[in-house]
Order: sequence, then C-alpha cells, then structure tokens
Amino acid sequence: MFDIAALIARIVTGVIFVTHGWQKWQGGLGATTQQFRDMGIPMPELAAGFSSIVETVGGIFLILGLLVRPVALLLLLNMLGAIAFVHGGNGVLTSSNGWELPGALGALSLLFLALGGGRIGLDGIFHSMFRRRSERRAAEDDLAPYAPSSAAGRVEPSNVRTTGGPTTPAASTEPAERPEVPRQPSDPKAGRLNDEDMRDIDALVADEPPEHRKPPNR
Repeated sequence: MFDIAALIARIVTGVIFVTHGWQKWQGGLGATTQQFRDMGIPMPELAAGFSSIVETVGGIFLILGLLVRPVALLLLLNMLGAIAFVHGGNGVLTSSNGWELPGALGALSLLFLALGGGRIGLDGIFHSMFRRRSERRAAEDDLAPYAPSSAAGRVEPSNVRTTGGPTTPAASTEPAERPEVPRQPSDPKAGRLNDEDMRDIDALVADEPPEHRKPPNR
C-alpha cells in the first residue's frame, strides 16, 4: 500500500512542480528574474534560475521515481524560500497569496525526503537490482570455502599413469643400476676336461657302458 500511495503522491506532486516550472520557462528567465526582484527575493537571477530548473527537472524526476531523496531536498529548499520571502506574511489561503500551496508541496517534499519514493519507480528498480547482486556475491563468498577444487588446480605425480585402469606407477625409462660384484680369479684348469672324462660322456650319450679302465701299474 505504501508503494502505491507513494507512486500516486509522486505523480501528482511532480505534475504540479512541472507545471509551475514550465510556466516560468514560458514567461522567460528575464521576466521571472524581474518578478523575483519586485517581490524582494535576494539574488533574483540565481533564484529565478534555481527555481525554474528545480521545479521542472525535479518534477520530472519525481514522476519517474529517480533520485527521489536528493530531488525532494532541493524542492523542499525551494518551497521554504518561497514561504520565507513571498507567501509567509500573507496568511494561509492561496486567494490571498498565502503559503497554502508551497506549504503543501514542501510537506510532500519532506515526506519523500524522509521515506523515499517507494519501490514503484526507477530508484526501486535499481535498488532491487543492486541488492540481488550483492546478495548473490555474499552467497558466493559464503560457499567459496566449501566449493570442490577444480581439476585444473591438481598436479598429477610424474611417475603415475592416469590413462585407463587403476593408477599404477609408471615404469622408469632409465635402466636400473646393477650392484658391482667383485670378480673372483678363476683357476684356468678348473673348467677343463681330460680325455678320459670326454670318453665317459660319449659313452653315456651313446647308451654304452663305459670301458673299465685298468688301474695304473703300481
């Protein structure tokens, strides 16, 4: 309900301000400056330019719901100046050039300054977008410590094969070093066979009983 009420109040207030600001532009900035000088407003050139721009542009921003709080502050200052220098001593009613209209517009500007313009407007849309983005970033920051590490960050050992089958250590391409064993000097006669041993081997291969050698003469 507040958002709908704020939207209606913004549109009505903005239309009133745009109408008064556009009236000043149609009359000309010089004529508005002379009118402010006749009413005794200090610095009439600056006051006329400020009033014309703030009422026109500020009214459009109120209708769109854009920068409602800063615009409401400027409009409030404009209405306070109008009450203080023009309408304050003429009573309340507009018929006697009293502060009825600037007082109502100033009160609405104060309300917008305090409470904002509601969610139905450009400010509400931008605020909702920024809030969702900040909530998403906060959720990502909260879940970052529990996120699994990516495969790109893991380093495989150089001696482990990862293609197919269970992980097994890869065979080393370098030949294994054999321990050096000192060689024993061999007897040159230890591996030789005499003629009698050769005849016995031939007889065993030919399935013939070996000849009995006569014992040597004593």
